[in-house]
Formats: sequence, C-alpha cells, structure tokens
Amino acid sequence: MVAHGTPNGLWCPPDALTGMAAFENLRADLRSYSGNWGAQGFWVMVVYRFGRWRYGVRVPLLRRLCSLVYRVLYKLVQVLTGVELPCEVEVGRNFVIDHFGGIVISGYAKFGDNCRIRNGVVVGLSRVDDPCAPTIGNDVDIGAGAKLLGRIRIGDHVRIGANAVVLCDVPSNCLAVGVPAIVKPLRSPT
Repeated sequence: MVAHGTPNGLWCPPDALTGMAAFENLRADLRSYSGNWGAQGFWVMVVYRFGRWRYGVRVPLLRRLCSLVYRVLYKLVQVLTGVELPCEVEVGRNFVIDHFGGIVISGYAKFGDNCRIRNGVVVGLSRVDDPCAPTIGNDVDIGAGAKLLGRIRIGDHVRIGANAVVLCDVPSNCLAVGVPAIVKPLRSPT
C-alpha cells in the first residue's frame, strides 16, 4: 500500500486525492451494478467511496464533519445490508457485491479489478496478533459463504467455491474448493 500524505501528515488513500476521481469511481460502480441505484451493493460502494474521499478534505473541521457523517453512514449501511466494507480496504474497479448479508471484510484486505463476492463471505485475519488479510488479484469470483483468512495471496482469474475455507495462497487460473480448500487448476473451455 502506497501512503500519500496530506498537508497535516495524515495517511491518505491514493484514490482520494482528487474529488473527480471519487466521482469517476462512483460512475464506474454504478455501471458495475447495471445502473441499478437500488442495488444494496451499490449503496455499500457509495459509502465506501465517500469514506475514501474524505481523506482528501484539507480543512480539518470539514474533514472531521465528513468523518462523522461517514461513521453514521457506514453503520447504517452495515445494519441495512449486512456488509462491512471499511474505507481502509483497497478495492479495484468493477468490485461487485452480488448478494448482500453476512459479508465481513478486514480493513487490511486488498482487491484487484473485476472482483465479485457473495453473501456470507469473510475476508480477514487468521490471527489477531498478525494483522494481515488476503491480497486478492484481478478477476476473482468468491462464492457464497467462503472464508479467506490470513496472510495469503489469491492470483488472477481465480474462482473460490461456495463455503470454501482458504488458508493458503491460490495461484492464478485456479479453483479453490472445500474445507480446508484444495487448489485445482481451472479447466479451459473446450
């Protein structure tokens, strides 16, 4: 994670440095949800993007006000959708929460582009004394109820099966299924 500083030395996510980037991200998120303003996953992304954007607010009093608004919206969206997506998570383009409910994502997690998650997914720590969550590549599809835990890397073009418990790295172009997950190469279409 590359840290960018604000004038007062606080950490600032790279995508929060300009207001225009936040609006472009929101437009892209809306396209990812097929223009459906009512999609609960889109609501989560709006609050997430607002949380990232607020780091770029330079006026301290206004930033504190935005932080208060973010905390209220975050809790509201968490209660209404059952999704915990803190603004500290790094999320790439076209991130889709396909089904809402029971989704918990650690603030240490990182997602690439074109990732999709479903209900009951947990992406988090394996041990409290090791604050490191999975790093997930591009084009990763995570099935309902899957658990990805610890200091692991998930490659590009990976499919995680429903209810899989992934505790080890998964190379690109693979499928992870089972408890604990067994990694298999993806079959190429014939």
